[in-house]
Amino acid sequence: MTHPAVPPIAELLAPAPWRTVDFISDLHLQAAEPGTFEAWRRYMAQTPADAIFILGDLFEVWVGDDAAGEPGFLADCASVLQAAASRAPVFFMHGNRDFLVGEGFLQACRTTLLPDPTVLDFAGKRWLLTHGDALCLDDTEYMRFREQVRSREWQREFLARPLAQRQAIARQLREQSESRKRSGIDYADVDGPATLAWLEAADAHAMIHGHTHKPADHPLAGRLRTVLSDWDAVAAPPRLEALRLTADGARRIPLA
Repeated sequence: MTHPAVPPIAELLAPAPWRTVDFISDLHLQAAEPGTFEAWRRYMAQTPADAIFILGDLFEVWVGDDAAGEPGFLADCASVLQAAASRAPVFFMHGNRDFLVGEGFLQACRTTLLPDPTVLDFAGKRWLLTHGDALCLDDTEYMRFREQVRSREWQREFLARPLAQRQAIARQLREQSESRKRSGIDYADVDGPATLAWLEAADAHAMIHGHTHKPADHPLAGRLRTVLSDWDAVAAPPRLEALRLTADGARRIPLA
């Protein structure tokens, strides 16, 4: 397989006072799943972390910042972000479900948009952060879709449509995704050689990502790939977890 070029990699130097950093991803927040929202609200209010990094798919779907302009579920989510950001910095990275979250919404929530990928220089080590979908190279259908919807032209045209039309398109795409899940299709994992190329280009010892919903730690040629858990409060057992980083390393924090 011919691998695409390594994308530009941003860098973030953790301020000296940071002692604890948390990572979460793939919460897929939606009004139809209040249990997961409530677990997230509690976590954001109670975490002792000096910074919170949300590595994509915080929301199940995002059709434009104007959808959060009226009282309701998305406005409630904004309130949670605002409250958390008043206590510690909150960083947000786009996922494959919420790549249309805009700077206007994030600024209103006092949340910082994080480029994908970004290296976090923390406690003397370099951690490469990404949502993970850009590395699932074997899912060629999705990679074509991703290239299309990440283009400025497509996004400009989509966001110019009436809100109700955008919401209808989003519902259709979600139904297609659920149908694919029910069919038993095995989703592609991240590509090993491409992952290693990203790590080497970033001079990072470890990568932290979400997207695949397969939390685990994978050694990779002397480096490490750590996969975040998705969230689902009504699963048996519930899947509610943060990854906490300190000078001693990373550990998973069960929240259920």
